[in-house]
Amino acid sequence: MTDLVPFLMFQKRDAAEAMAFYTSLFPGDSVLSEERYGADGPGPEGTIVMAEFTVAGQRVRCSDSFVQHAFDFTPSASLFVTVDSTDELKRIYEALGEGGGMLMPLDDYGFGPFAWVNDRWGVSWQLSTKG
Repeated sequence: MTDLVPFLMFQKRDAAEAMAFYTSLFPGDSVLSEERYGADGPGPEGTIVMAEFTVAGQRVRCSDSFVQHAFDFTPSASLFVTVDSTDELKRIYEALGEGGGMLMPLDDYGFGPFAWVNDRWGVSWQLSTKG
């Protein structure tokens, strides 16, 4: 069976912090699996080798890269989340936007309430309501 799972690579040893935050946003989300580096590395002890968790019911994988790359997250790829209500949209928008950056502030752009933010780790999120 073929499987497609979004993957987030963190370069500042903060995958565990981001994963805990993301799973707190939506009811029922959780960490499904987690493997951490030990004292023998190659990554710093305690950082994430590979983890899998759910966000809005969608499986996502992440890791802490022990190699520093010249690239990082970009808004060219984003997580698009559709919620049931404007109140829920506002709550998630405010939580994700704290310490991040607004690409499109929460507003009605003619197709309903919508927002686009980069969270504090640089992960891009597009947020909308159903209907």
